[in-house]
Amino acid sequence: MVPSVSSLKNLDLTLLAQRLGRLCQQLKVEVTAAESCTGGGIASAITSTAGSSAYFTTGYVTYANAAKTRLLGVPDAILAEHGAVSEEVVKAMVQGACRESGAGLGVAVSGVAGPDGGSAEKPVGTVWIAWGDTAKQQAECFLFPGDRQAVREQAVRQALAGLVARLDAQVKTGKQE
Repeated sequence: MVPSVSSLKNLDLTLLAQRLGRLCQQLKVEVTAAESCTGGGIASAITSTAGSSAYFTTGYVTYANAAKTRLLGVPDAILAEHGAVSEEVVKAMVQGACRESGAGLGVAVSGVAGPDGGSAEKPVGTVWIAWGDTAKQQAECFLFPGDRQAVREQAVRQALAGLVARLDAQVKTGKQE
């Protein structure tokens, strides 16, 4: 179960990253991250754990739309129609990251960390996160409170917690999703 936004700040990044590593090794799965507003924070959290190169070999920081297209294959038409902070874009980002890296599971994040850039439709703190692989993706929209740093930290925690939750579910069912 992915934690609620209100309980996120209680999650220790190191413990989340360590749990992710144990699950990846148990299931023999490699993970990847495609990041925009978190600017490499997910990759940094994962690689803070010794031995993480066994299950995390590639991460993408695609802050600009052109990078999302060039590195991950996000179609220009999707970016133009929905904007970078959207379900469609994060799903395309995670799909592209898994395709390009060969990872079996990925996470993608795009959002408005602030303090500027928000709108009535997508206020500061709006973050879309997708988890999945080349075939199947799930996305969720969050509205994180706080300043730029707080929004980014909450997005990193939520991204990692979602990876852990998906791998935990695979362990419990005894199968790969």
